[in-house]
Amino acid sequence: MTDLLRSAFDAPGFRPLPPRARALLESLGAPPRLAAHLRVVHDVAVTLTGWARPLAEFDVTAVLFGAATHDIGKIRHPAELSGPGSAHEVAGYRLLVEHGVEEASARFARTHGSWDAPGVTLEDLLVSLADKVWKAKRVPDLEERAASSLAAGRPLWEAFMSLDDELERIAAGADARLAFQASYPTTG
Repeated sequence: MTDLLRSAFDAPGFRPLPPRARALLESLGAPPRLAAHLRVVHDVAVTLTGWARPLAEFDVTAVLFGAATHDIGKIRHPAELSGPGSAHEVAGYRLLVEHGVEEASARFARTHGSWDAPGVTLEDLLVSLADKVWKAKRVPDLEERAASSLAAGRPLWEAFMSLDDELERIAAGADARLAFQASYPTTG
């Protein structure tokens, strides 16, 4: 493991990745920027799931592993670390399954960009939200769908306002997360 990759995993300021995710990224030689990105999205997911847990039943462990590995396919499609593309989604799912990750956990690599597809779960929506709001990107349709899943018998407007407040709090830290990610190269 390179010093830069170790730094992306261990630098202070963000919660550590789940051990299984880190070990997988290390064994695959993940680029330092990818490790940094996954770390900040995972950190946001920890905050988001902590806020959402009292509102709805969902698999927190799945969301956190999903956030920590959702872009792992960029190991096979490194141009997507600094440019657009979605080839990493299916590639990431396949990579995870090839390395023994069960479908229920591997699916986030495939679903994080298709949150508007039929059958998407609250867990999928939370990973997608974390992957957007880490950099202060707000996606109204995604947020409305997540609020609907979180409403659990409450008025939708109430769930939406509560989610909006939490996403604003999270988005306020975007500059630090963007700077952390940008401080790591896309290769090496």
